[in-house]
Amino acid sequence: MRIAALDQGTTSTRVLVVAQNGNADIQLAVRHQQHHPQPGWVEHDPLELLSNLQRCLEEAGRVDAIGLANQGESCLAWDAVTGAPLSPVIVWQDNRTAEQIAALRAAGGEALTLERAGLPLDPYFSASKLAWILQHLPAAAEAYTQGRLRLGTTDAYFLDRLTGVFATDVTTASRTSLMNLATAQWDPQLCELFGVPIEVLPEIRDTVGNFGHIGGIPVTASLVDQQASLYGHGCRNPGDAKITFGTGAFALTLSGEEMIRAPEKGLLATIAWQIDGKPQYAMDGGVYDASAAVEWAGRLGLFSDFSELAAFDNPPAIGRKLTFVPALSGLACPHWDRSAAALWVGMNGGTTKADMCQALLEGVALRSVEVISAMDGFLNVTDRLSIDGGLARSPYFAQFLADALQREIVTQRFDELTAFGCAALAARGLGVDLMPPHNTSTTFSPRVAASVAEQWRATFSEAVSRCRTWR
Repeated sequence: MRIAALDQGTTSTRVLVVAQNGNADIQLAVRHQQHHPQPGWVEHDPLELLSNLQRCLEEAGRVDAIGLANQGESCLAWDAVTGAPLSPVIVWQDNRTAEQIAALRAAGGEALTLERAGLPLDPYFSASKLAWILQHLPAAAEAYTQGRLRLGTTDAYFLDRLTGVFATDVTTASRTSLMNLATAQWDPQLCELFGVPIEVLPEIRDTVGNFGHIGGIPVTASLVDQQASLYGHGCRNPGDAKITFGTGAFALTLSGEEMIRAPEKGLLATIAWQIDGKPQYAMDGGVYDASAAVEWAGRLGLFSDFSELAAFDNPPAIGRKLTFVPALSGLACPHWDRSAAALWVGMNGGTTKADMCQALLEGVALRSVEVISAMDGFLNVTDRLSIDGGLARSPYFAQFLADALQREIVTQRFDELTAFGCAALAARGLGVDLMPPHNTSTTFSPRVAASVAEQWRATFSEAVSRCRTWR
């Protein structure tokens, strides 16, 4: 048996083909362009993404089932009759609706989103983006008048175009601010709050189930990439957690059948997956800029090859009072402050490029520590935390994270865990359990005293306070 997992991410589209015995190989990975038409705007071309998915499917060859992992909050509009896009994909990082969000917050709208969707008001989520499309793009408004408009997250667009099924799954719907967490259905009051017509949204389905066929092959799972990663890491019990360091850094801790709401700590209640109508919940905490900050530093010329970030000659930068807060897109959990600015603190005439890179890695790690520390107040987060993504390949980063968090950090040589989790869920749709991929892990244990880590966290917290007051 062969399962294809399509992982459509922020910077690339890839297909992993997994055999039942655990053999797993990426058949194709294709990068796509990032468009920034205005400051704070981030867009993708829907047709480019769709074409890349089709290329990946062709390279996968004959498979028994397909799973689809998507970006989460990224969304668009398209014509129900022709399938033509009526907007670009507005990416989760996009900040164009900040003013509308501020107005909703000032009017007291956040109480409703926290109660119903479990989410704060933030441009990060899909709802305000979908409303913006309808308000600002005449083609979308005209299609709505004619009864031809479809609004949704990218998964709904891909499924509609590739299988003819206009649907999303419950994990993706839970990231829109339009779904009621308690009912797992679109909420009329939330849709009214944002100005999104409920009738143009896709049907919400279980994570594992029937999403149609592509060339006769069933699509048996669809979900957000971070939830796919959680499953791929093998997290099955409450307290199991992972952090994926991609464009952003996303921590998820499984809470099982219990929905934990902690808006006062900036943590989000979300659905990890839903199978046979039974949801498994998770706590979610995000950092907007992880690899995005590293790529930015590379464009500035602070380093030329990722291998330069594997080790450093000097002790931790933060211990030498050099700190970087990676708030290039603002701060997500636990602060939720889009106005915060990225900030270096403690530079002097002797500061080198290597010092700045070292501080940058430490800043991403310490932002992740803030997220996990917030989760610790609500459930017993594992003392053996699994991480993946580009930054996990840096031994310095993994060791610093272990030191700062005072937990064991486990990295995997096989790092396509998002795609594997998607494939494993797709296999469940056929009633089959996939063996985990053949893998070798590395464990990083804390090497510094808890008092040192506590001082690092205090120094970083002071820098975060500065970046939130700098406008």
